Amino acid sequence: MADPHSPGMQQTPSQILAGEAVPELGASEGLGDQAWISVIQKMDEVYSDLLRYEVALEEKNAALEDSQNFILSVLTSISDILIVCNRAGVIEDVNESLVRFTGRPSEQLRGSSVFDLFADQPSREMVEQLLQGSGETQHDCELNLKTAEGGAMPVSLNCTGRFSSLGKLVGHVITGRPVGELRRAYQALRDAHEELKRTQQQLLHSEKMASLGRLVAGVAHELNNPISFILGNVHALRRYTDRLQKYLHALHAGASLEEREALRQELRIDRVVGDLEPLIEGTVEGAERTRDIVDNLKRFSALDREENDQFNLVETIERAVHWVQKAGSTRFVVDMDLPSDIQVSGSEGQMQQVFMNLVQNAMDATAGVKEPKLHITVEKGPSFAHVRLHDNGAGIDAGHLRQIFDPFFTTKPVGKGTGLGLSISYGIVERHGGQLSVNNHPDGGAQFVVALPLCQSSVNPDSH
Repeated sequence: MADPHSPGMQQTPSQILAGEAVPELGASEGLGDQAWISVIQKMDEVYSDLLRYEVALEEKNAALEDSQNFILSVLTSISDILIVCNRAGVIEDVNESLVRFTGRPSEQLRGSSVFDLFADQPSREMVEQLLQGSGETQHDCELNLKTAEGGAMPVSLNCTGRFSSLGKLVGHVITGRPVGELRRAYQALRDAHEELKRTQQQLLHSEKMASLGRLVAGVAHELNNPISFILGNVHALRRYTDRLQKYLHALHAGASLEEREALRQELRIDRVVGDLEPLIEGTVEGAERTRDIVDNLKRFSALDREENDQFNLVETIERAVHWVQKAGSTRFVVDMDLPSDIQVSGSEGQMQQVFMNLVQNAMDATAGVKEPKLHITVEKGPSFAHVRLHDNGAGIDAGHLRQIFDPFFTTKPVGKGTGLGLSISYGIVERHGGQLSVNNHPDGGAQFVVALPLCQSSVNPDSH
């Protein structure tokens, strides 16, 4: 038999009445046809409203069931224990984690006292104090909870007040997990943090070694000239020493004047004596150049020291450009428009590392350009010096400008960079009280700007 309540079988009051004869009413009964029509229309309207209310009620019931199922699935999935109780400590609901922990079914736990869950009197007293509070959240209360085996397990609990829609405290929600799990998690976190620090130090060391490698390549090229010059002079002095010893031996042996003169001409003693002074001066000059190179290397070796010495920034920039060019491409041209002196404070070695990195990046960025070039200018303001490094490369993609100083971010191919050079440079400049920024120049290419505070003596030269 068809269901009379199914949507296909439902009939409106007008349909029902239309299927039957409407009894005729006499005039004495006081109702005409129009009155019946109005009554039927009102009944139709009321019936339509009832249908709408029924549909809305069914939708709300379905939503309520979905909500209840969602809340139940969340409570079941929570790994921490969960207890919901009223202000007197009577348990109203628990989750599966507490059931597994205590070994008692949820039906048995509901309606029991929350104090029965704890293994000792101090823990129960602490819970009593928590429940007597005003509902403020209490964190990391270490208490002993009874286990399914009858033992005691230290648990870190959090207790939060539960309020009604009117803001009245109606109970509490207690959550927590075994302290052992927390300690293991904290230990794992500490281990991960230590491993991260070690990896960071290794990467920083790798970047420093890359900077040192560029420097060593430049140093090797730079030392080659004076050392070769000194070596050539020493070989010449050794040959001249043999001639002078032979000539002096003849003098001491009592050779005649004619023999001495002939030997003097043969050994070219006059030329040897004339070459001694320039050979010695050239050797001294080569040694001094070698000493200056070693001094520059010592300055760079101080990049890890937190120094606060006053130094000439212009010399630091020129030295950085010099070393990078010595180790890099001979096609790369650096045009510098610098004043003679700009005094800043800090670590000269660290700032040299910054400018070596920026110059090296410009060299890499212009590697595919026909005439690679870098233009360096310095603007000296009232309290800051702005060093601008503008290359004629392709510039930086607009989407990369905000990431360019992020650690490990690099646009270079794998194996060509760690992505730490600009990040380290950014940190060094910030520690010196300055700022490192980047933009694409209107004329093309990238432009890095290093802003550094001037020494107080440079800001107020009349103060001394």
